[in-house]
Amino acid sequence: MRVFVAGSTGVLGRRIIPLLVGQGHEVTALTRRRDRAAMLRSLGAYAAVADAFAPVSLAAAVKHASPDVVMHQLTDLTAGNSAANAALRTRGTRNLMDAAHAAGAGRVISQSIAWAYSAGSKPADEETPLDLGASEPRRTTVRAVAALERATQEAAEWVVLRYGVLYGPDTWYEPRGSKAADARAGRLVINDDVTSFVHVDDAAGAAVQALTWPSGQVNICDNEPAAGQEWVPAFCQAVGAPVPFPAGNSPDSREPWARGAGNRHARTQLAWSPRYPSWRQGFRAMSSGSSR
Repeated sequence: MRVFVAGSTGVLGRRIIPLLVGQGHEVTALTRRRDRAAMLRSLGAYAAVADAFAPVSLAAAVKHASPDVVMHQLTDLTAGNSAANAALRTRGTRNLMDAAHAAGAGRVISQSIAWAYSAGSKPADEETPLDLGASEPRRTTVRAVAALERATQEAAEWVVLRYGVLYGPDTWYEPRGSKAADARAGRLVINDDVTSFVHVDDAAGAAVQALTWPSGQVNICDNEPAAGQEWVPAFCQAVGAPVPFPAGNSPDSREPWARGAGNRHARTQLAWSPRYPSWRQGFRAMSSGSSR
């Protein structure tokens, strides 16, 4: 297939491109920075230089690539600015979808998140509604996710990958990442909020498998949603940080939406099998340096 990857220089894009090339696909990788084109070519892709917020040049880049598939991995997380990321999910997605339509791309695969679901007591599945009535600042994130997903569904064939929290090399959750810095500074709190994780390599592999998946939303997370009481001590140990004292919260102090997500659909219906079935194995591998 001819695959156009937007968000090609991000933590997932850099892993997805070699996987696509290794399967014989022709990859065009989008970057807004000309100085990154050589790196993308070294991964085996053609480089296209355009900005997701510049619809004319973006449309020209996608049309030139003439892709069968547009893969949307665009994020703006470098500064941890949720408003900037929300703008990319709304305006950037709109521009990318318009470009995909104009170029005749038949399939779109988009990156979403698995923690935008409404409140509940059990891990969310793909039928759980999004938390559109959330208060700010969460509302901005959830509504931007909803806009991204609605736009993606305009394609003839589409897959929305609702990723759990990414961990592993080049993420916030690794020994050199910002969450490890928070842990060393005592800013990481042990609480009852439930998180679903996914290793970056498993997330990248799912994006490539999605080339042949049926249309729909898919939770891409590991097999073990976990409360902070469980995963925070393990993460601190993996990154060489002291374990903080528990916050002393009661079980009902969990944020109602912090419920985690289930991956049953991906595993049983789509044959997705994560290399790291649980963050437990992944954190141990990360601490030993073997998850690279």
